[in-house]
Amino acid sequence: MWPDRNRYQVSGVAIALFTISVAGGAALTVALGNRAPLYVAALVGLYLLFSIKVADQWEKVTVLRLGRYIGLRGPGIFHVIPIVDRLSRYVDQRVRVASVTAESTLTRDTVPVNVDAIVFWLVWNAEKSILEVEDFVQAITMSAQTALRESIGRHELAQMITERESLGRELQRILDEKTNPWGITVQSVEIRDVRIPQALEDAMSRQAQAERERQARIILGQAETEISDKFSQAALTYQDNPVALHLRAMNMLYEAIKERGSMVIVPSSAVETMGLGGTLATASLGGAKPG
Repeated sequence: MWPDRNRYQVSGVAIALFTISVAGGAALTVALGNRAPLYVAALVGLYLLFSIKVADQWEKVTVLRLGRYIGLRGPGIFHVIPIVDRLSRYVDQRVRVASVTAESTLTRDTVPVNVDAIVFWLVWNAEKSILEVEDFVQAITMSAQTALRESIGRHELAQMITERESLGRELQRILDEKTNPWGITVQSVEIRDVRIPQALEDAMSRQAQAERERQARIILGQAETEISDKFSQAALTYQDNPVALHLRAMNMLYEAIKERGSMVIVPSSAVETMGLGGTLATASLGGAKPG
């Protein structure tokens, strides 16, 4: 049971009035030398002890007089007639949180899942919540659990994982329609966790890894195709323009030998094609020292 205040709880104000009444009676008894004031003060104090009630700012309570509803009381101090009047449990009208769990529930694609949800609700009409339903806290919990199981059965696993907000809004609408006649409104429902069996989780992980590897291979193949297309276009350009080919070859040779200490082996056919044979020989002779 939700920790509502007990209907038989004695307020601090009533205890204080009882103490003052008994103390006043005792003082009169001592002053007058007669016990009658003490008895009268004790009876008045007992009446005040059980008739004066206090409800906190966020609380409401119904009063039943001889079994008939006569109205709501609270917040603040109020008076009841002992024995004749009876109080319900104090109703907390603040926002409450209920935790709901659905274990081993099958989704639309027959996957067993464990789902944890949180329901935020409040009592907006204490009179209806007390008179229309026996235990509104248990009714909220059971209704939320049933609605959660039904909603899981209407959705696939992928939807539950990626569309938690829409699932929560759907649950909130279903619950609010059911609880509104009780004077209770469901403000929101949040899906906290969706758990699947470990074996299925491992299989899904392997599937995702294989899918990423497949995409990587496809991207690599596309890159190779694009590179080969560019090489084909360059070959056609060099075929029609030998000078451009020579310049490209000279640039590649320069890039290779510009670092000190590097050695590049160039085929003689490439040297003759670029017309570099005489140039290289002249550079070699010019760099030789006389004997």
